[in-house]
Amino acid sequence: MASAQPLVTVVALCHNHAPYLREALDSVLAQDYAALEVWLVDNGSTDGSPAILQEYAQHNPAWHLLLLPENLGNCRAFNQAFFQSQGEFVVDFATDDVLLPQRLSQQVALFRQLPPDYGLVYSNCELIGEAGEVLGLHHRPAGAGRLNPHPASGWVFTDVLTRYFISTPTMLMRRATLLALGGYDETLSYEDFDFWVRASRDWRFQYQDAVTTRKRRHPRSMSAQITRAHDPYLASTLRVCEKALALCRTPAELRALARRVRYELGHAGRRRQWAAAGQALRLLMNIIGRVVGLRGQA
Repeated sequence: MASAQPLVTVVALCHNHAPYLREALDSVLAQDYAALEVWLVDNGSTDGSPAILQEYAQHNPAWHLLLLPENLGNCRAFNQAFFQSQGEFVVDFATDDVLLPQRLSQQVALFRQLPPDYGLVYSNCELIGEAGEVLGLHHRPAGAGRLNPHPASGWVFTDVLTRYFISTPTMLMRRATLLALGGYDETLSYEDFDFWVRASRDWRFQYQDAVTTRKRRHPRSMSAQITRAHDPYLASTLRVCEKALALCRTPAELRALARRVRYELGHAGRRRQWAAAGQALRLLMNIIGRVVGLRGQA
């Protein structure tokens, strides 16, 4: 007799996603995986999203509804639901994206084949525009002018310091991993880089070569807020790099972090964010000092 399906928590996090919200929530309903716990979280929307969420909650009484009176930021809003949830695995689902019907069954099946020190399964995704038009894939096949570096599996701490390769909307996280981290860091303006760095220190990651999700690009998405003149997430990125320095154990890891900080230093300079540039420069000097110190111990 097959064992019971593990419970999966879907935290559907909404902030002014009204144009996309029904398609997103319908994609949760269309999952071919039955053991779901769904939390609908509105993060202070002003565009009619709360009414749509209330409608879906009324038609799906097992779903949980959390209407926050103001925007608490993604990390804090997610934690509000996560710490009340029960799932063995967790999806942080932005409600401008779309889950393909076999998303959760595929990822849970893979997780159940892996040792318990795997904290994350992630996959490929299809990029779509405002109207759902297909823009391409996050990971392009070999020989197709790959946009992002090849995905990594296993112990990926050095990889996540060096390069961006994980499509955030495709992540299925082990609950124990999130709990070990204390949930998302609520002092940060975004969550994924911090999760990757802290989780990959002690947990392995696994890439699944399948398209499981449709990630929407539109003018109000978080990535669209980064302009040639300003990056509102840079301070959080540098804070994560500071955390990473405390986690680095080897010269190779320190060199990987140094490459990342040099990039962020140039990023800050191009946008004339001088306070951030100074923070990055000080951090880079600290990293170099650590490398020199390790060489002295050799």
